[in-house]
Amino acid sequence: MILPKVRDPRFVTIRRGGTLTDADHRLLALWAAACAEHILGLFESAQPGDPRPRQAIEHARAWVRGEVKMMQARAAGGHAMGAARDLPGAARHAAYAAGQAGAVAHVAAHELGAAAYAIKAARAAAPEGESEIAGRLECQWQRNQLPEAIRELVLDDQRLRNDICWSVFDC
Repeated sequence: MILPKVRDPRFVTIRRGGTLTDADHRLLALWAAACAEHILGLFESAQPGDPRPRQAIEHARAWVRGEVKMMQARAAGGHAMGAARDLPGAARHAAYAAGQAGAVAHVAAHELGAAAYAIKAARAAAPEGESEIAGRLECQWQRNQLPEAIRELVLDDQRLRNDICWSVFDC
């Protein structure tokens, strides 16, 4: 489970009663897409003929540009998660990362799911004995990609949800 039982109003848009601006929502979606895309090759090398995770990432970015509706991005995210179901290890986690990125258009708090699954994918793909180092490097890479406007929000979210995200944000 990557979502808290009680929704953080900082990840609910203003028009829905929260404090998240549309601009920051879009930045969260772009960051999640970048996190998922960074490890997407782990899925594509295992399933080269399955476009669903890449399509979810593309839909997340298309939603940011206003080219697709939220429901289309969310559906693409669901299809990416479907691609993960029968796979083990790094490929599975990479597909879930893409699915979470697609779902950010619907629920902004999925941004951390994309990042967490990407770290899990990096850990799973690492040589034996190097998974912790690989996870820390992926986490640090992700943090380096954070736009300044959402940096503190995401870092605080990582701190608050680290326990329900498999403690992957200890980097």
